[in-house]
Parts: sequence; C-alpha cells; structure tokens
Amino acid sequence: MRDYNYELLPEIVKRWSPRGFSSQSVPEEYLWQLIDAARFAPSCFNEQPYRYVIFSTPEEVAYAKSHLMKGNQEWNDKVPAYIGILYHKTFQRNGKDNTWAAFDTGTSWGHLSLEAVHLGLVTHAMAGFERVAIREGLGISDEFEFITLVAVGYYANEEELAASNHVDEQPNTREPIDFFVFNRNGKKNNHI
Repeated sequence: MRDYNYELLPEIVKRWSPRGFSSQSVPEEYLWQLIDAARFAPSCFNEQPYRYVIFSTPEEVAYAKSHLMKGNQEWNDKVPAYIGILYHKTFQRNGKDNTWAAFDTGTSWGHLSLEAVHLGLVTHAMAGFERVAIREGLGISDEFEFITLVAVGYYANEEELAASNHVDEQPNTREPIDFFVFNRNGKKNNHI
C-alpha cells in the first residue's frame, strides 16, 4: 500500500504500472486523446521534442511485441495497444544537442499516463525492448531516440496473469518524502 502525505490529484493516486492487461481493445479515439494530453507537456524553448508511434492494429501490435525482451513478452500476451515514445536529439532551431529532450519527453509521458487513468486505462512503460531495431524497422531516422514502449489497455484481474508475475501485481511502494529532498548543504534530509 502506498502512503500519501497530502491530498493529491486522484489520477496520481490511482496511477501504477500493472502487468495484468485485458485483451479488450482500446478505442482509437482514446489513444489519440492520450497523445493530445502528452503534447501539452512543457518543453525547453517550447521545442516539443517528443514524438509518438501508435500501435493498435493486430499487425502493429504484433510488430511491437516482436521487439520486446523475453521478460516483458511473458506478461504482454494480452496487451491490445502500445504507444512508442521518442524524442528528437537536437534543437530544431539551431541543430545543437538538446540536453533537455529526455526530461521534456518524460514530462510528456507523465501527462499521457495520467490521462490514461482519467480514461479508465492502465499503462506500463517499458525499457526492455529492442529500441534501435524497432526504430529502424519503422523507418524513423536516428535523429530520434526511442526511449520507451508503453503498453496501453484495460486492467485484468490477477487470475489472468502468468503465475510468475502474481507477486508483482500491486502498486510499488515509495520512499518517504524526505528521502527525495536535499537540504541546503547538499545532504539528504534524515538519510545521511
């Protein structure tokens, strides 16, 4: 169980990354609504470096699944849709490296994940996939970094999970709030 120190937005409280997905399809309109929420993330110089790929047809979903690492393949058998998230590595305004692009794209992912909760969906962002192969197979330039592949769908009950994943099928705990904050001397509060 997660402990909250303050009353937070309901979408923040309800958001977690389950592995139990129903095979129920996600309306295409919902996938576009997720992108709409994500695109309104703030970004350095309003560069908006984030880009997305929607995988929703059976062929597209099979393509995305074929690029998952084995550990992720075990629980992704029923996932009905994916959204790939990429970012442009350089500023379009001057061609210099955009060292903020990953940060901005992470903020964009946060917007997407909270909008999913709002729509009654669950999401699970994954690092365990063949990022170069999936990008190249889609014909996307190496000017873009394929940062994550997000499973999108409706939550299924635990009985539908593979037995090996039952132990993980609950929201992860978080460290206490003061764990995350440095004091003015550069030391962590109460965790030195």
